[in-house]
Amino acid sequence: MTASEAANRSGVGAADVVPLCVPHLSGNEWTYVKECLDSNWVSSVGAYVERFEQAVAQRVGARYAVATVNGTAALHTALLVAGIEPGDEVLVPALTFIAPANAVRYVGAWPVFIDAEPEQWQMDPVKAIAFLEGRCATRSGALYNRTTGRRVRGILPVHILGHPVDMGPLLEAAQAYGLAVVEDATESLGAEYRGRHAGHLGDVGCFSFNGNKMITTGGGGMLVTDDAEVARKAKYLTTQAKDDPVEYVHRSIGYNYRLTNLQAALGVGQLERFEEHVAAKRRIAAAYGESLGGVPGVTCMREARWARSVWWMYTILIDEEEFGVGSRALMTQLDHRGIQTRPLWQPLNRSVAHAASGGPACPVAERLHQAALSLPCSVGLSADVQRAVIEEILDIAFHAAH
Repeated sequence: MTASEAANRSGVGAADVVPLCVPHLSGNEWTYVKECLDSNWVSSVGAYVERFEQAVAQRVGARYAVATVNGTAALHTALLVAGIEPGDEVLVPALTFIAPANAVRYVGAWPVFIDAEPEQWQMDPVKAIAFLEGRCATRSGALYNRTTGRRVRGILPVHILGHPVDMGPLLEAAQAYGLAVVEDATESLGAEYRGRHAGHLGDVGCFSFNGNKMITTGGGGMLVTDDAEVARKAKYLTTQAKDDPVEYVHRSIGYNYRLTNLQAALGVGQLERFEEHVAAKRRIAAAYGESLGGVPGVTCMREARWARSVWWMYTILIDEEEFGVGSRALMTQLDHRGIQTRPLWQPLNRSVAHAASGGPACPVAERLHQAALSLPCSVGLSADVQRAVIEEILDIAFHAAH
């Protein structure tokens, strides 16, 4: 049985396609959304918004959470409340989706791209610290980039693919240099670093609930913090900065970043099944690792000893010489067989959109970009469909070697 035939039998995705990563709605989502529709509480005012905020805060161990329309809005707001100002520099990993770098530019600051480390593919703390120690200087109690003359104000680690960054060294460096730490945990809700939740390690953390994330609200994001003033300011900025909501007085530039009650209701239903989602992701990762780990030319994702990964987007590296075809050729062949896959993001140091930003070379990120391919890993992916996907990959490997 082909992968697409197995998918059709299991009801996963559209006909003849095994999707990369799609939502899994199997709990009270319908009930909660219907309650919003029946009661007319469908916009940004409604009990489910606060309920969702409280549930996410409790999930990650934070005191406060502020819902936003998407993860990028959460990042933008987080940078503002963390004190990042126009002309500042913020360290950002080169290997990540473009959103955090864009958010840095939204506040008028500049991203400095830091290479990935080769084991878990996260922001390399050694290279980040090397930049701070070797390319920066302290003047009047502040840290400045010797090359650009700009003040270095923050670090924005991104926990990509469901695995946490090695945060200890970064947090120590941030404390030593007086830098803000804004965590992008948009791909890693539920991941843990040495027993602590990703997104609740720095000053402010951000999550995303896009359709392919660990849980979804269709869109949506969340900012979490333990600082009451930071949370108050974030709520203020994301609700158009109303100083007097009756007379519509505004003393600051605000943003319409509110999450709707409908979306929050969906999120509450999703979060109730969260541990089941994590268990499914870990089962899928284990099956891929067991079946593909010994294939010549395939390197599977690894979980660090100090980490608990939620394996959000299961990704492998393909060595073209050993495997027989490269990652993009494998992607094309799998697509012809009805299996969706995708490469990782173009390293941000190569992005035309951020050509004006600086930073050291990022050879690891560039190598990972060329070799990486993410495989189907929806929470609802059945064992039969996954087995069929694996068989297709093994078949391609067999024919490439002969």
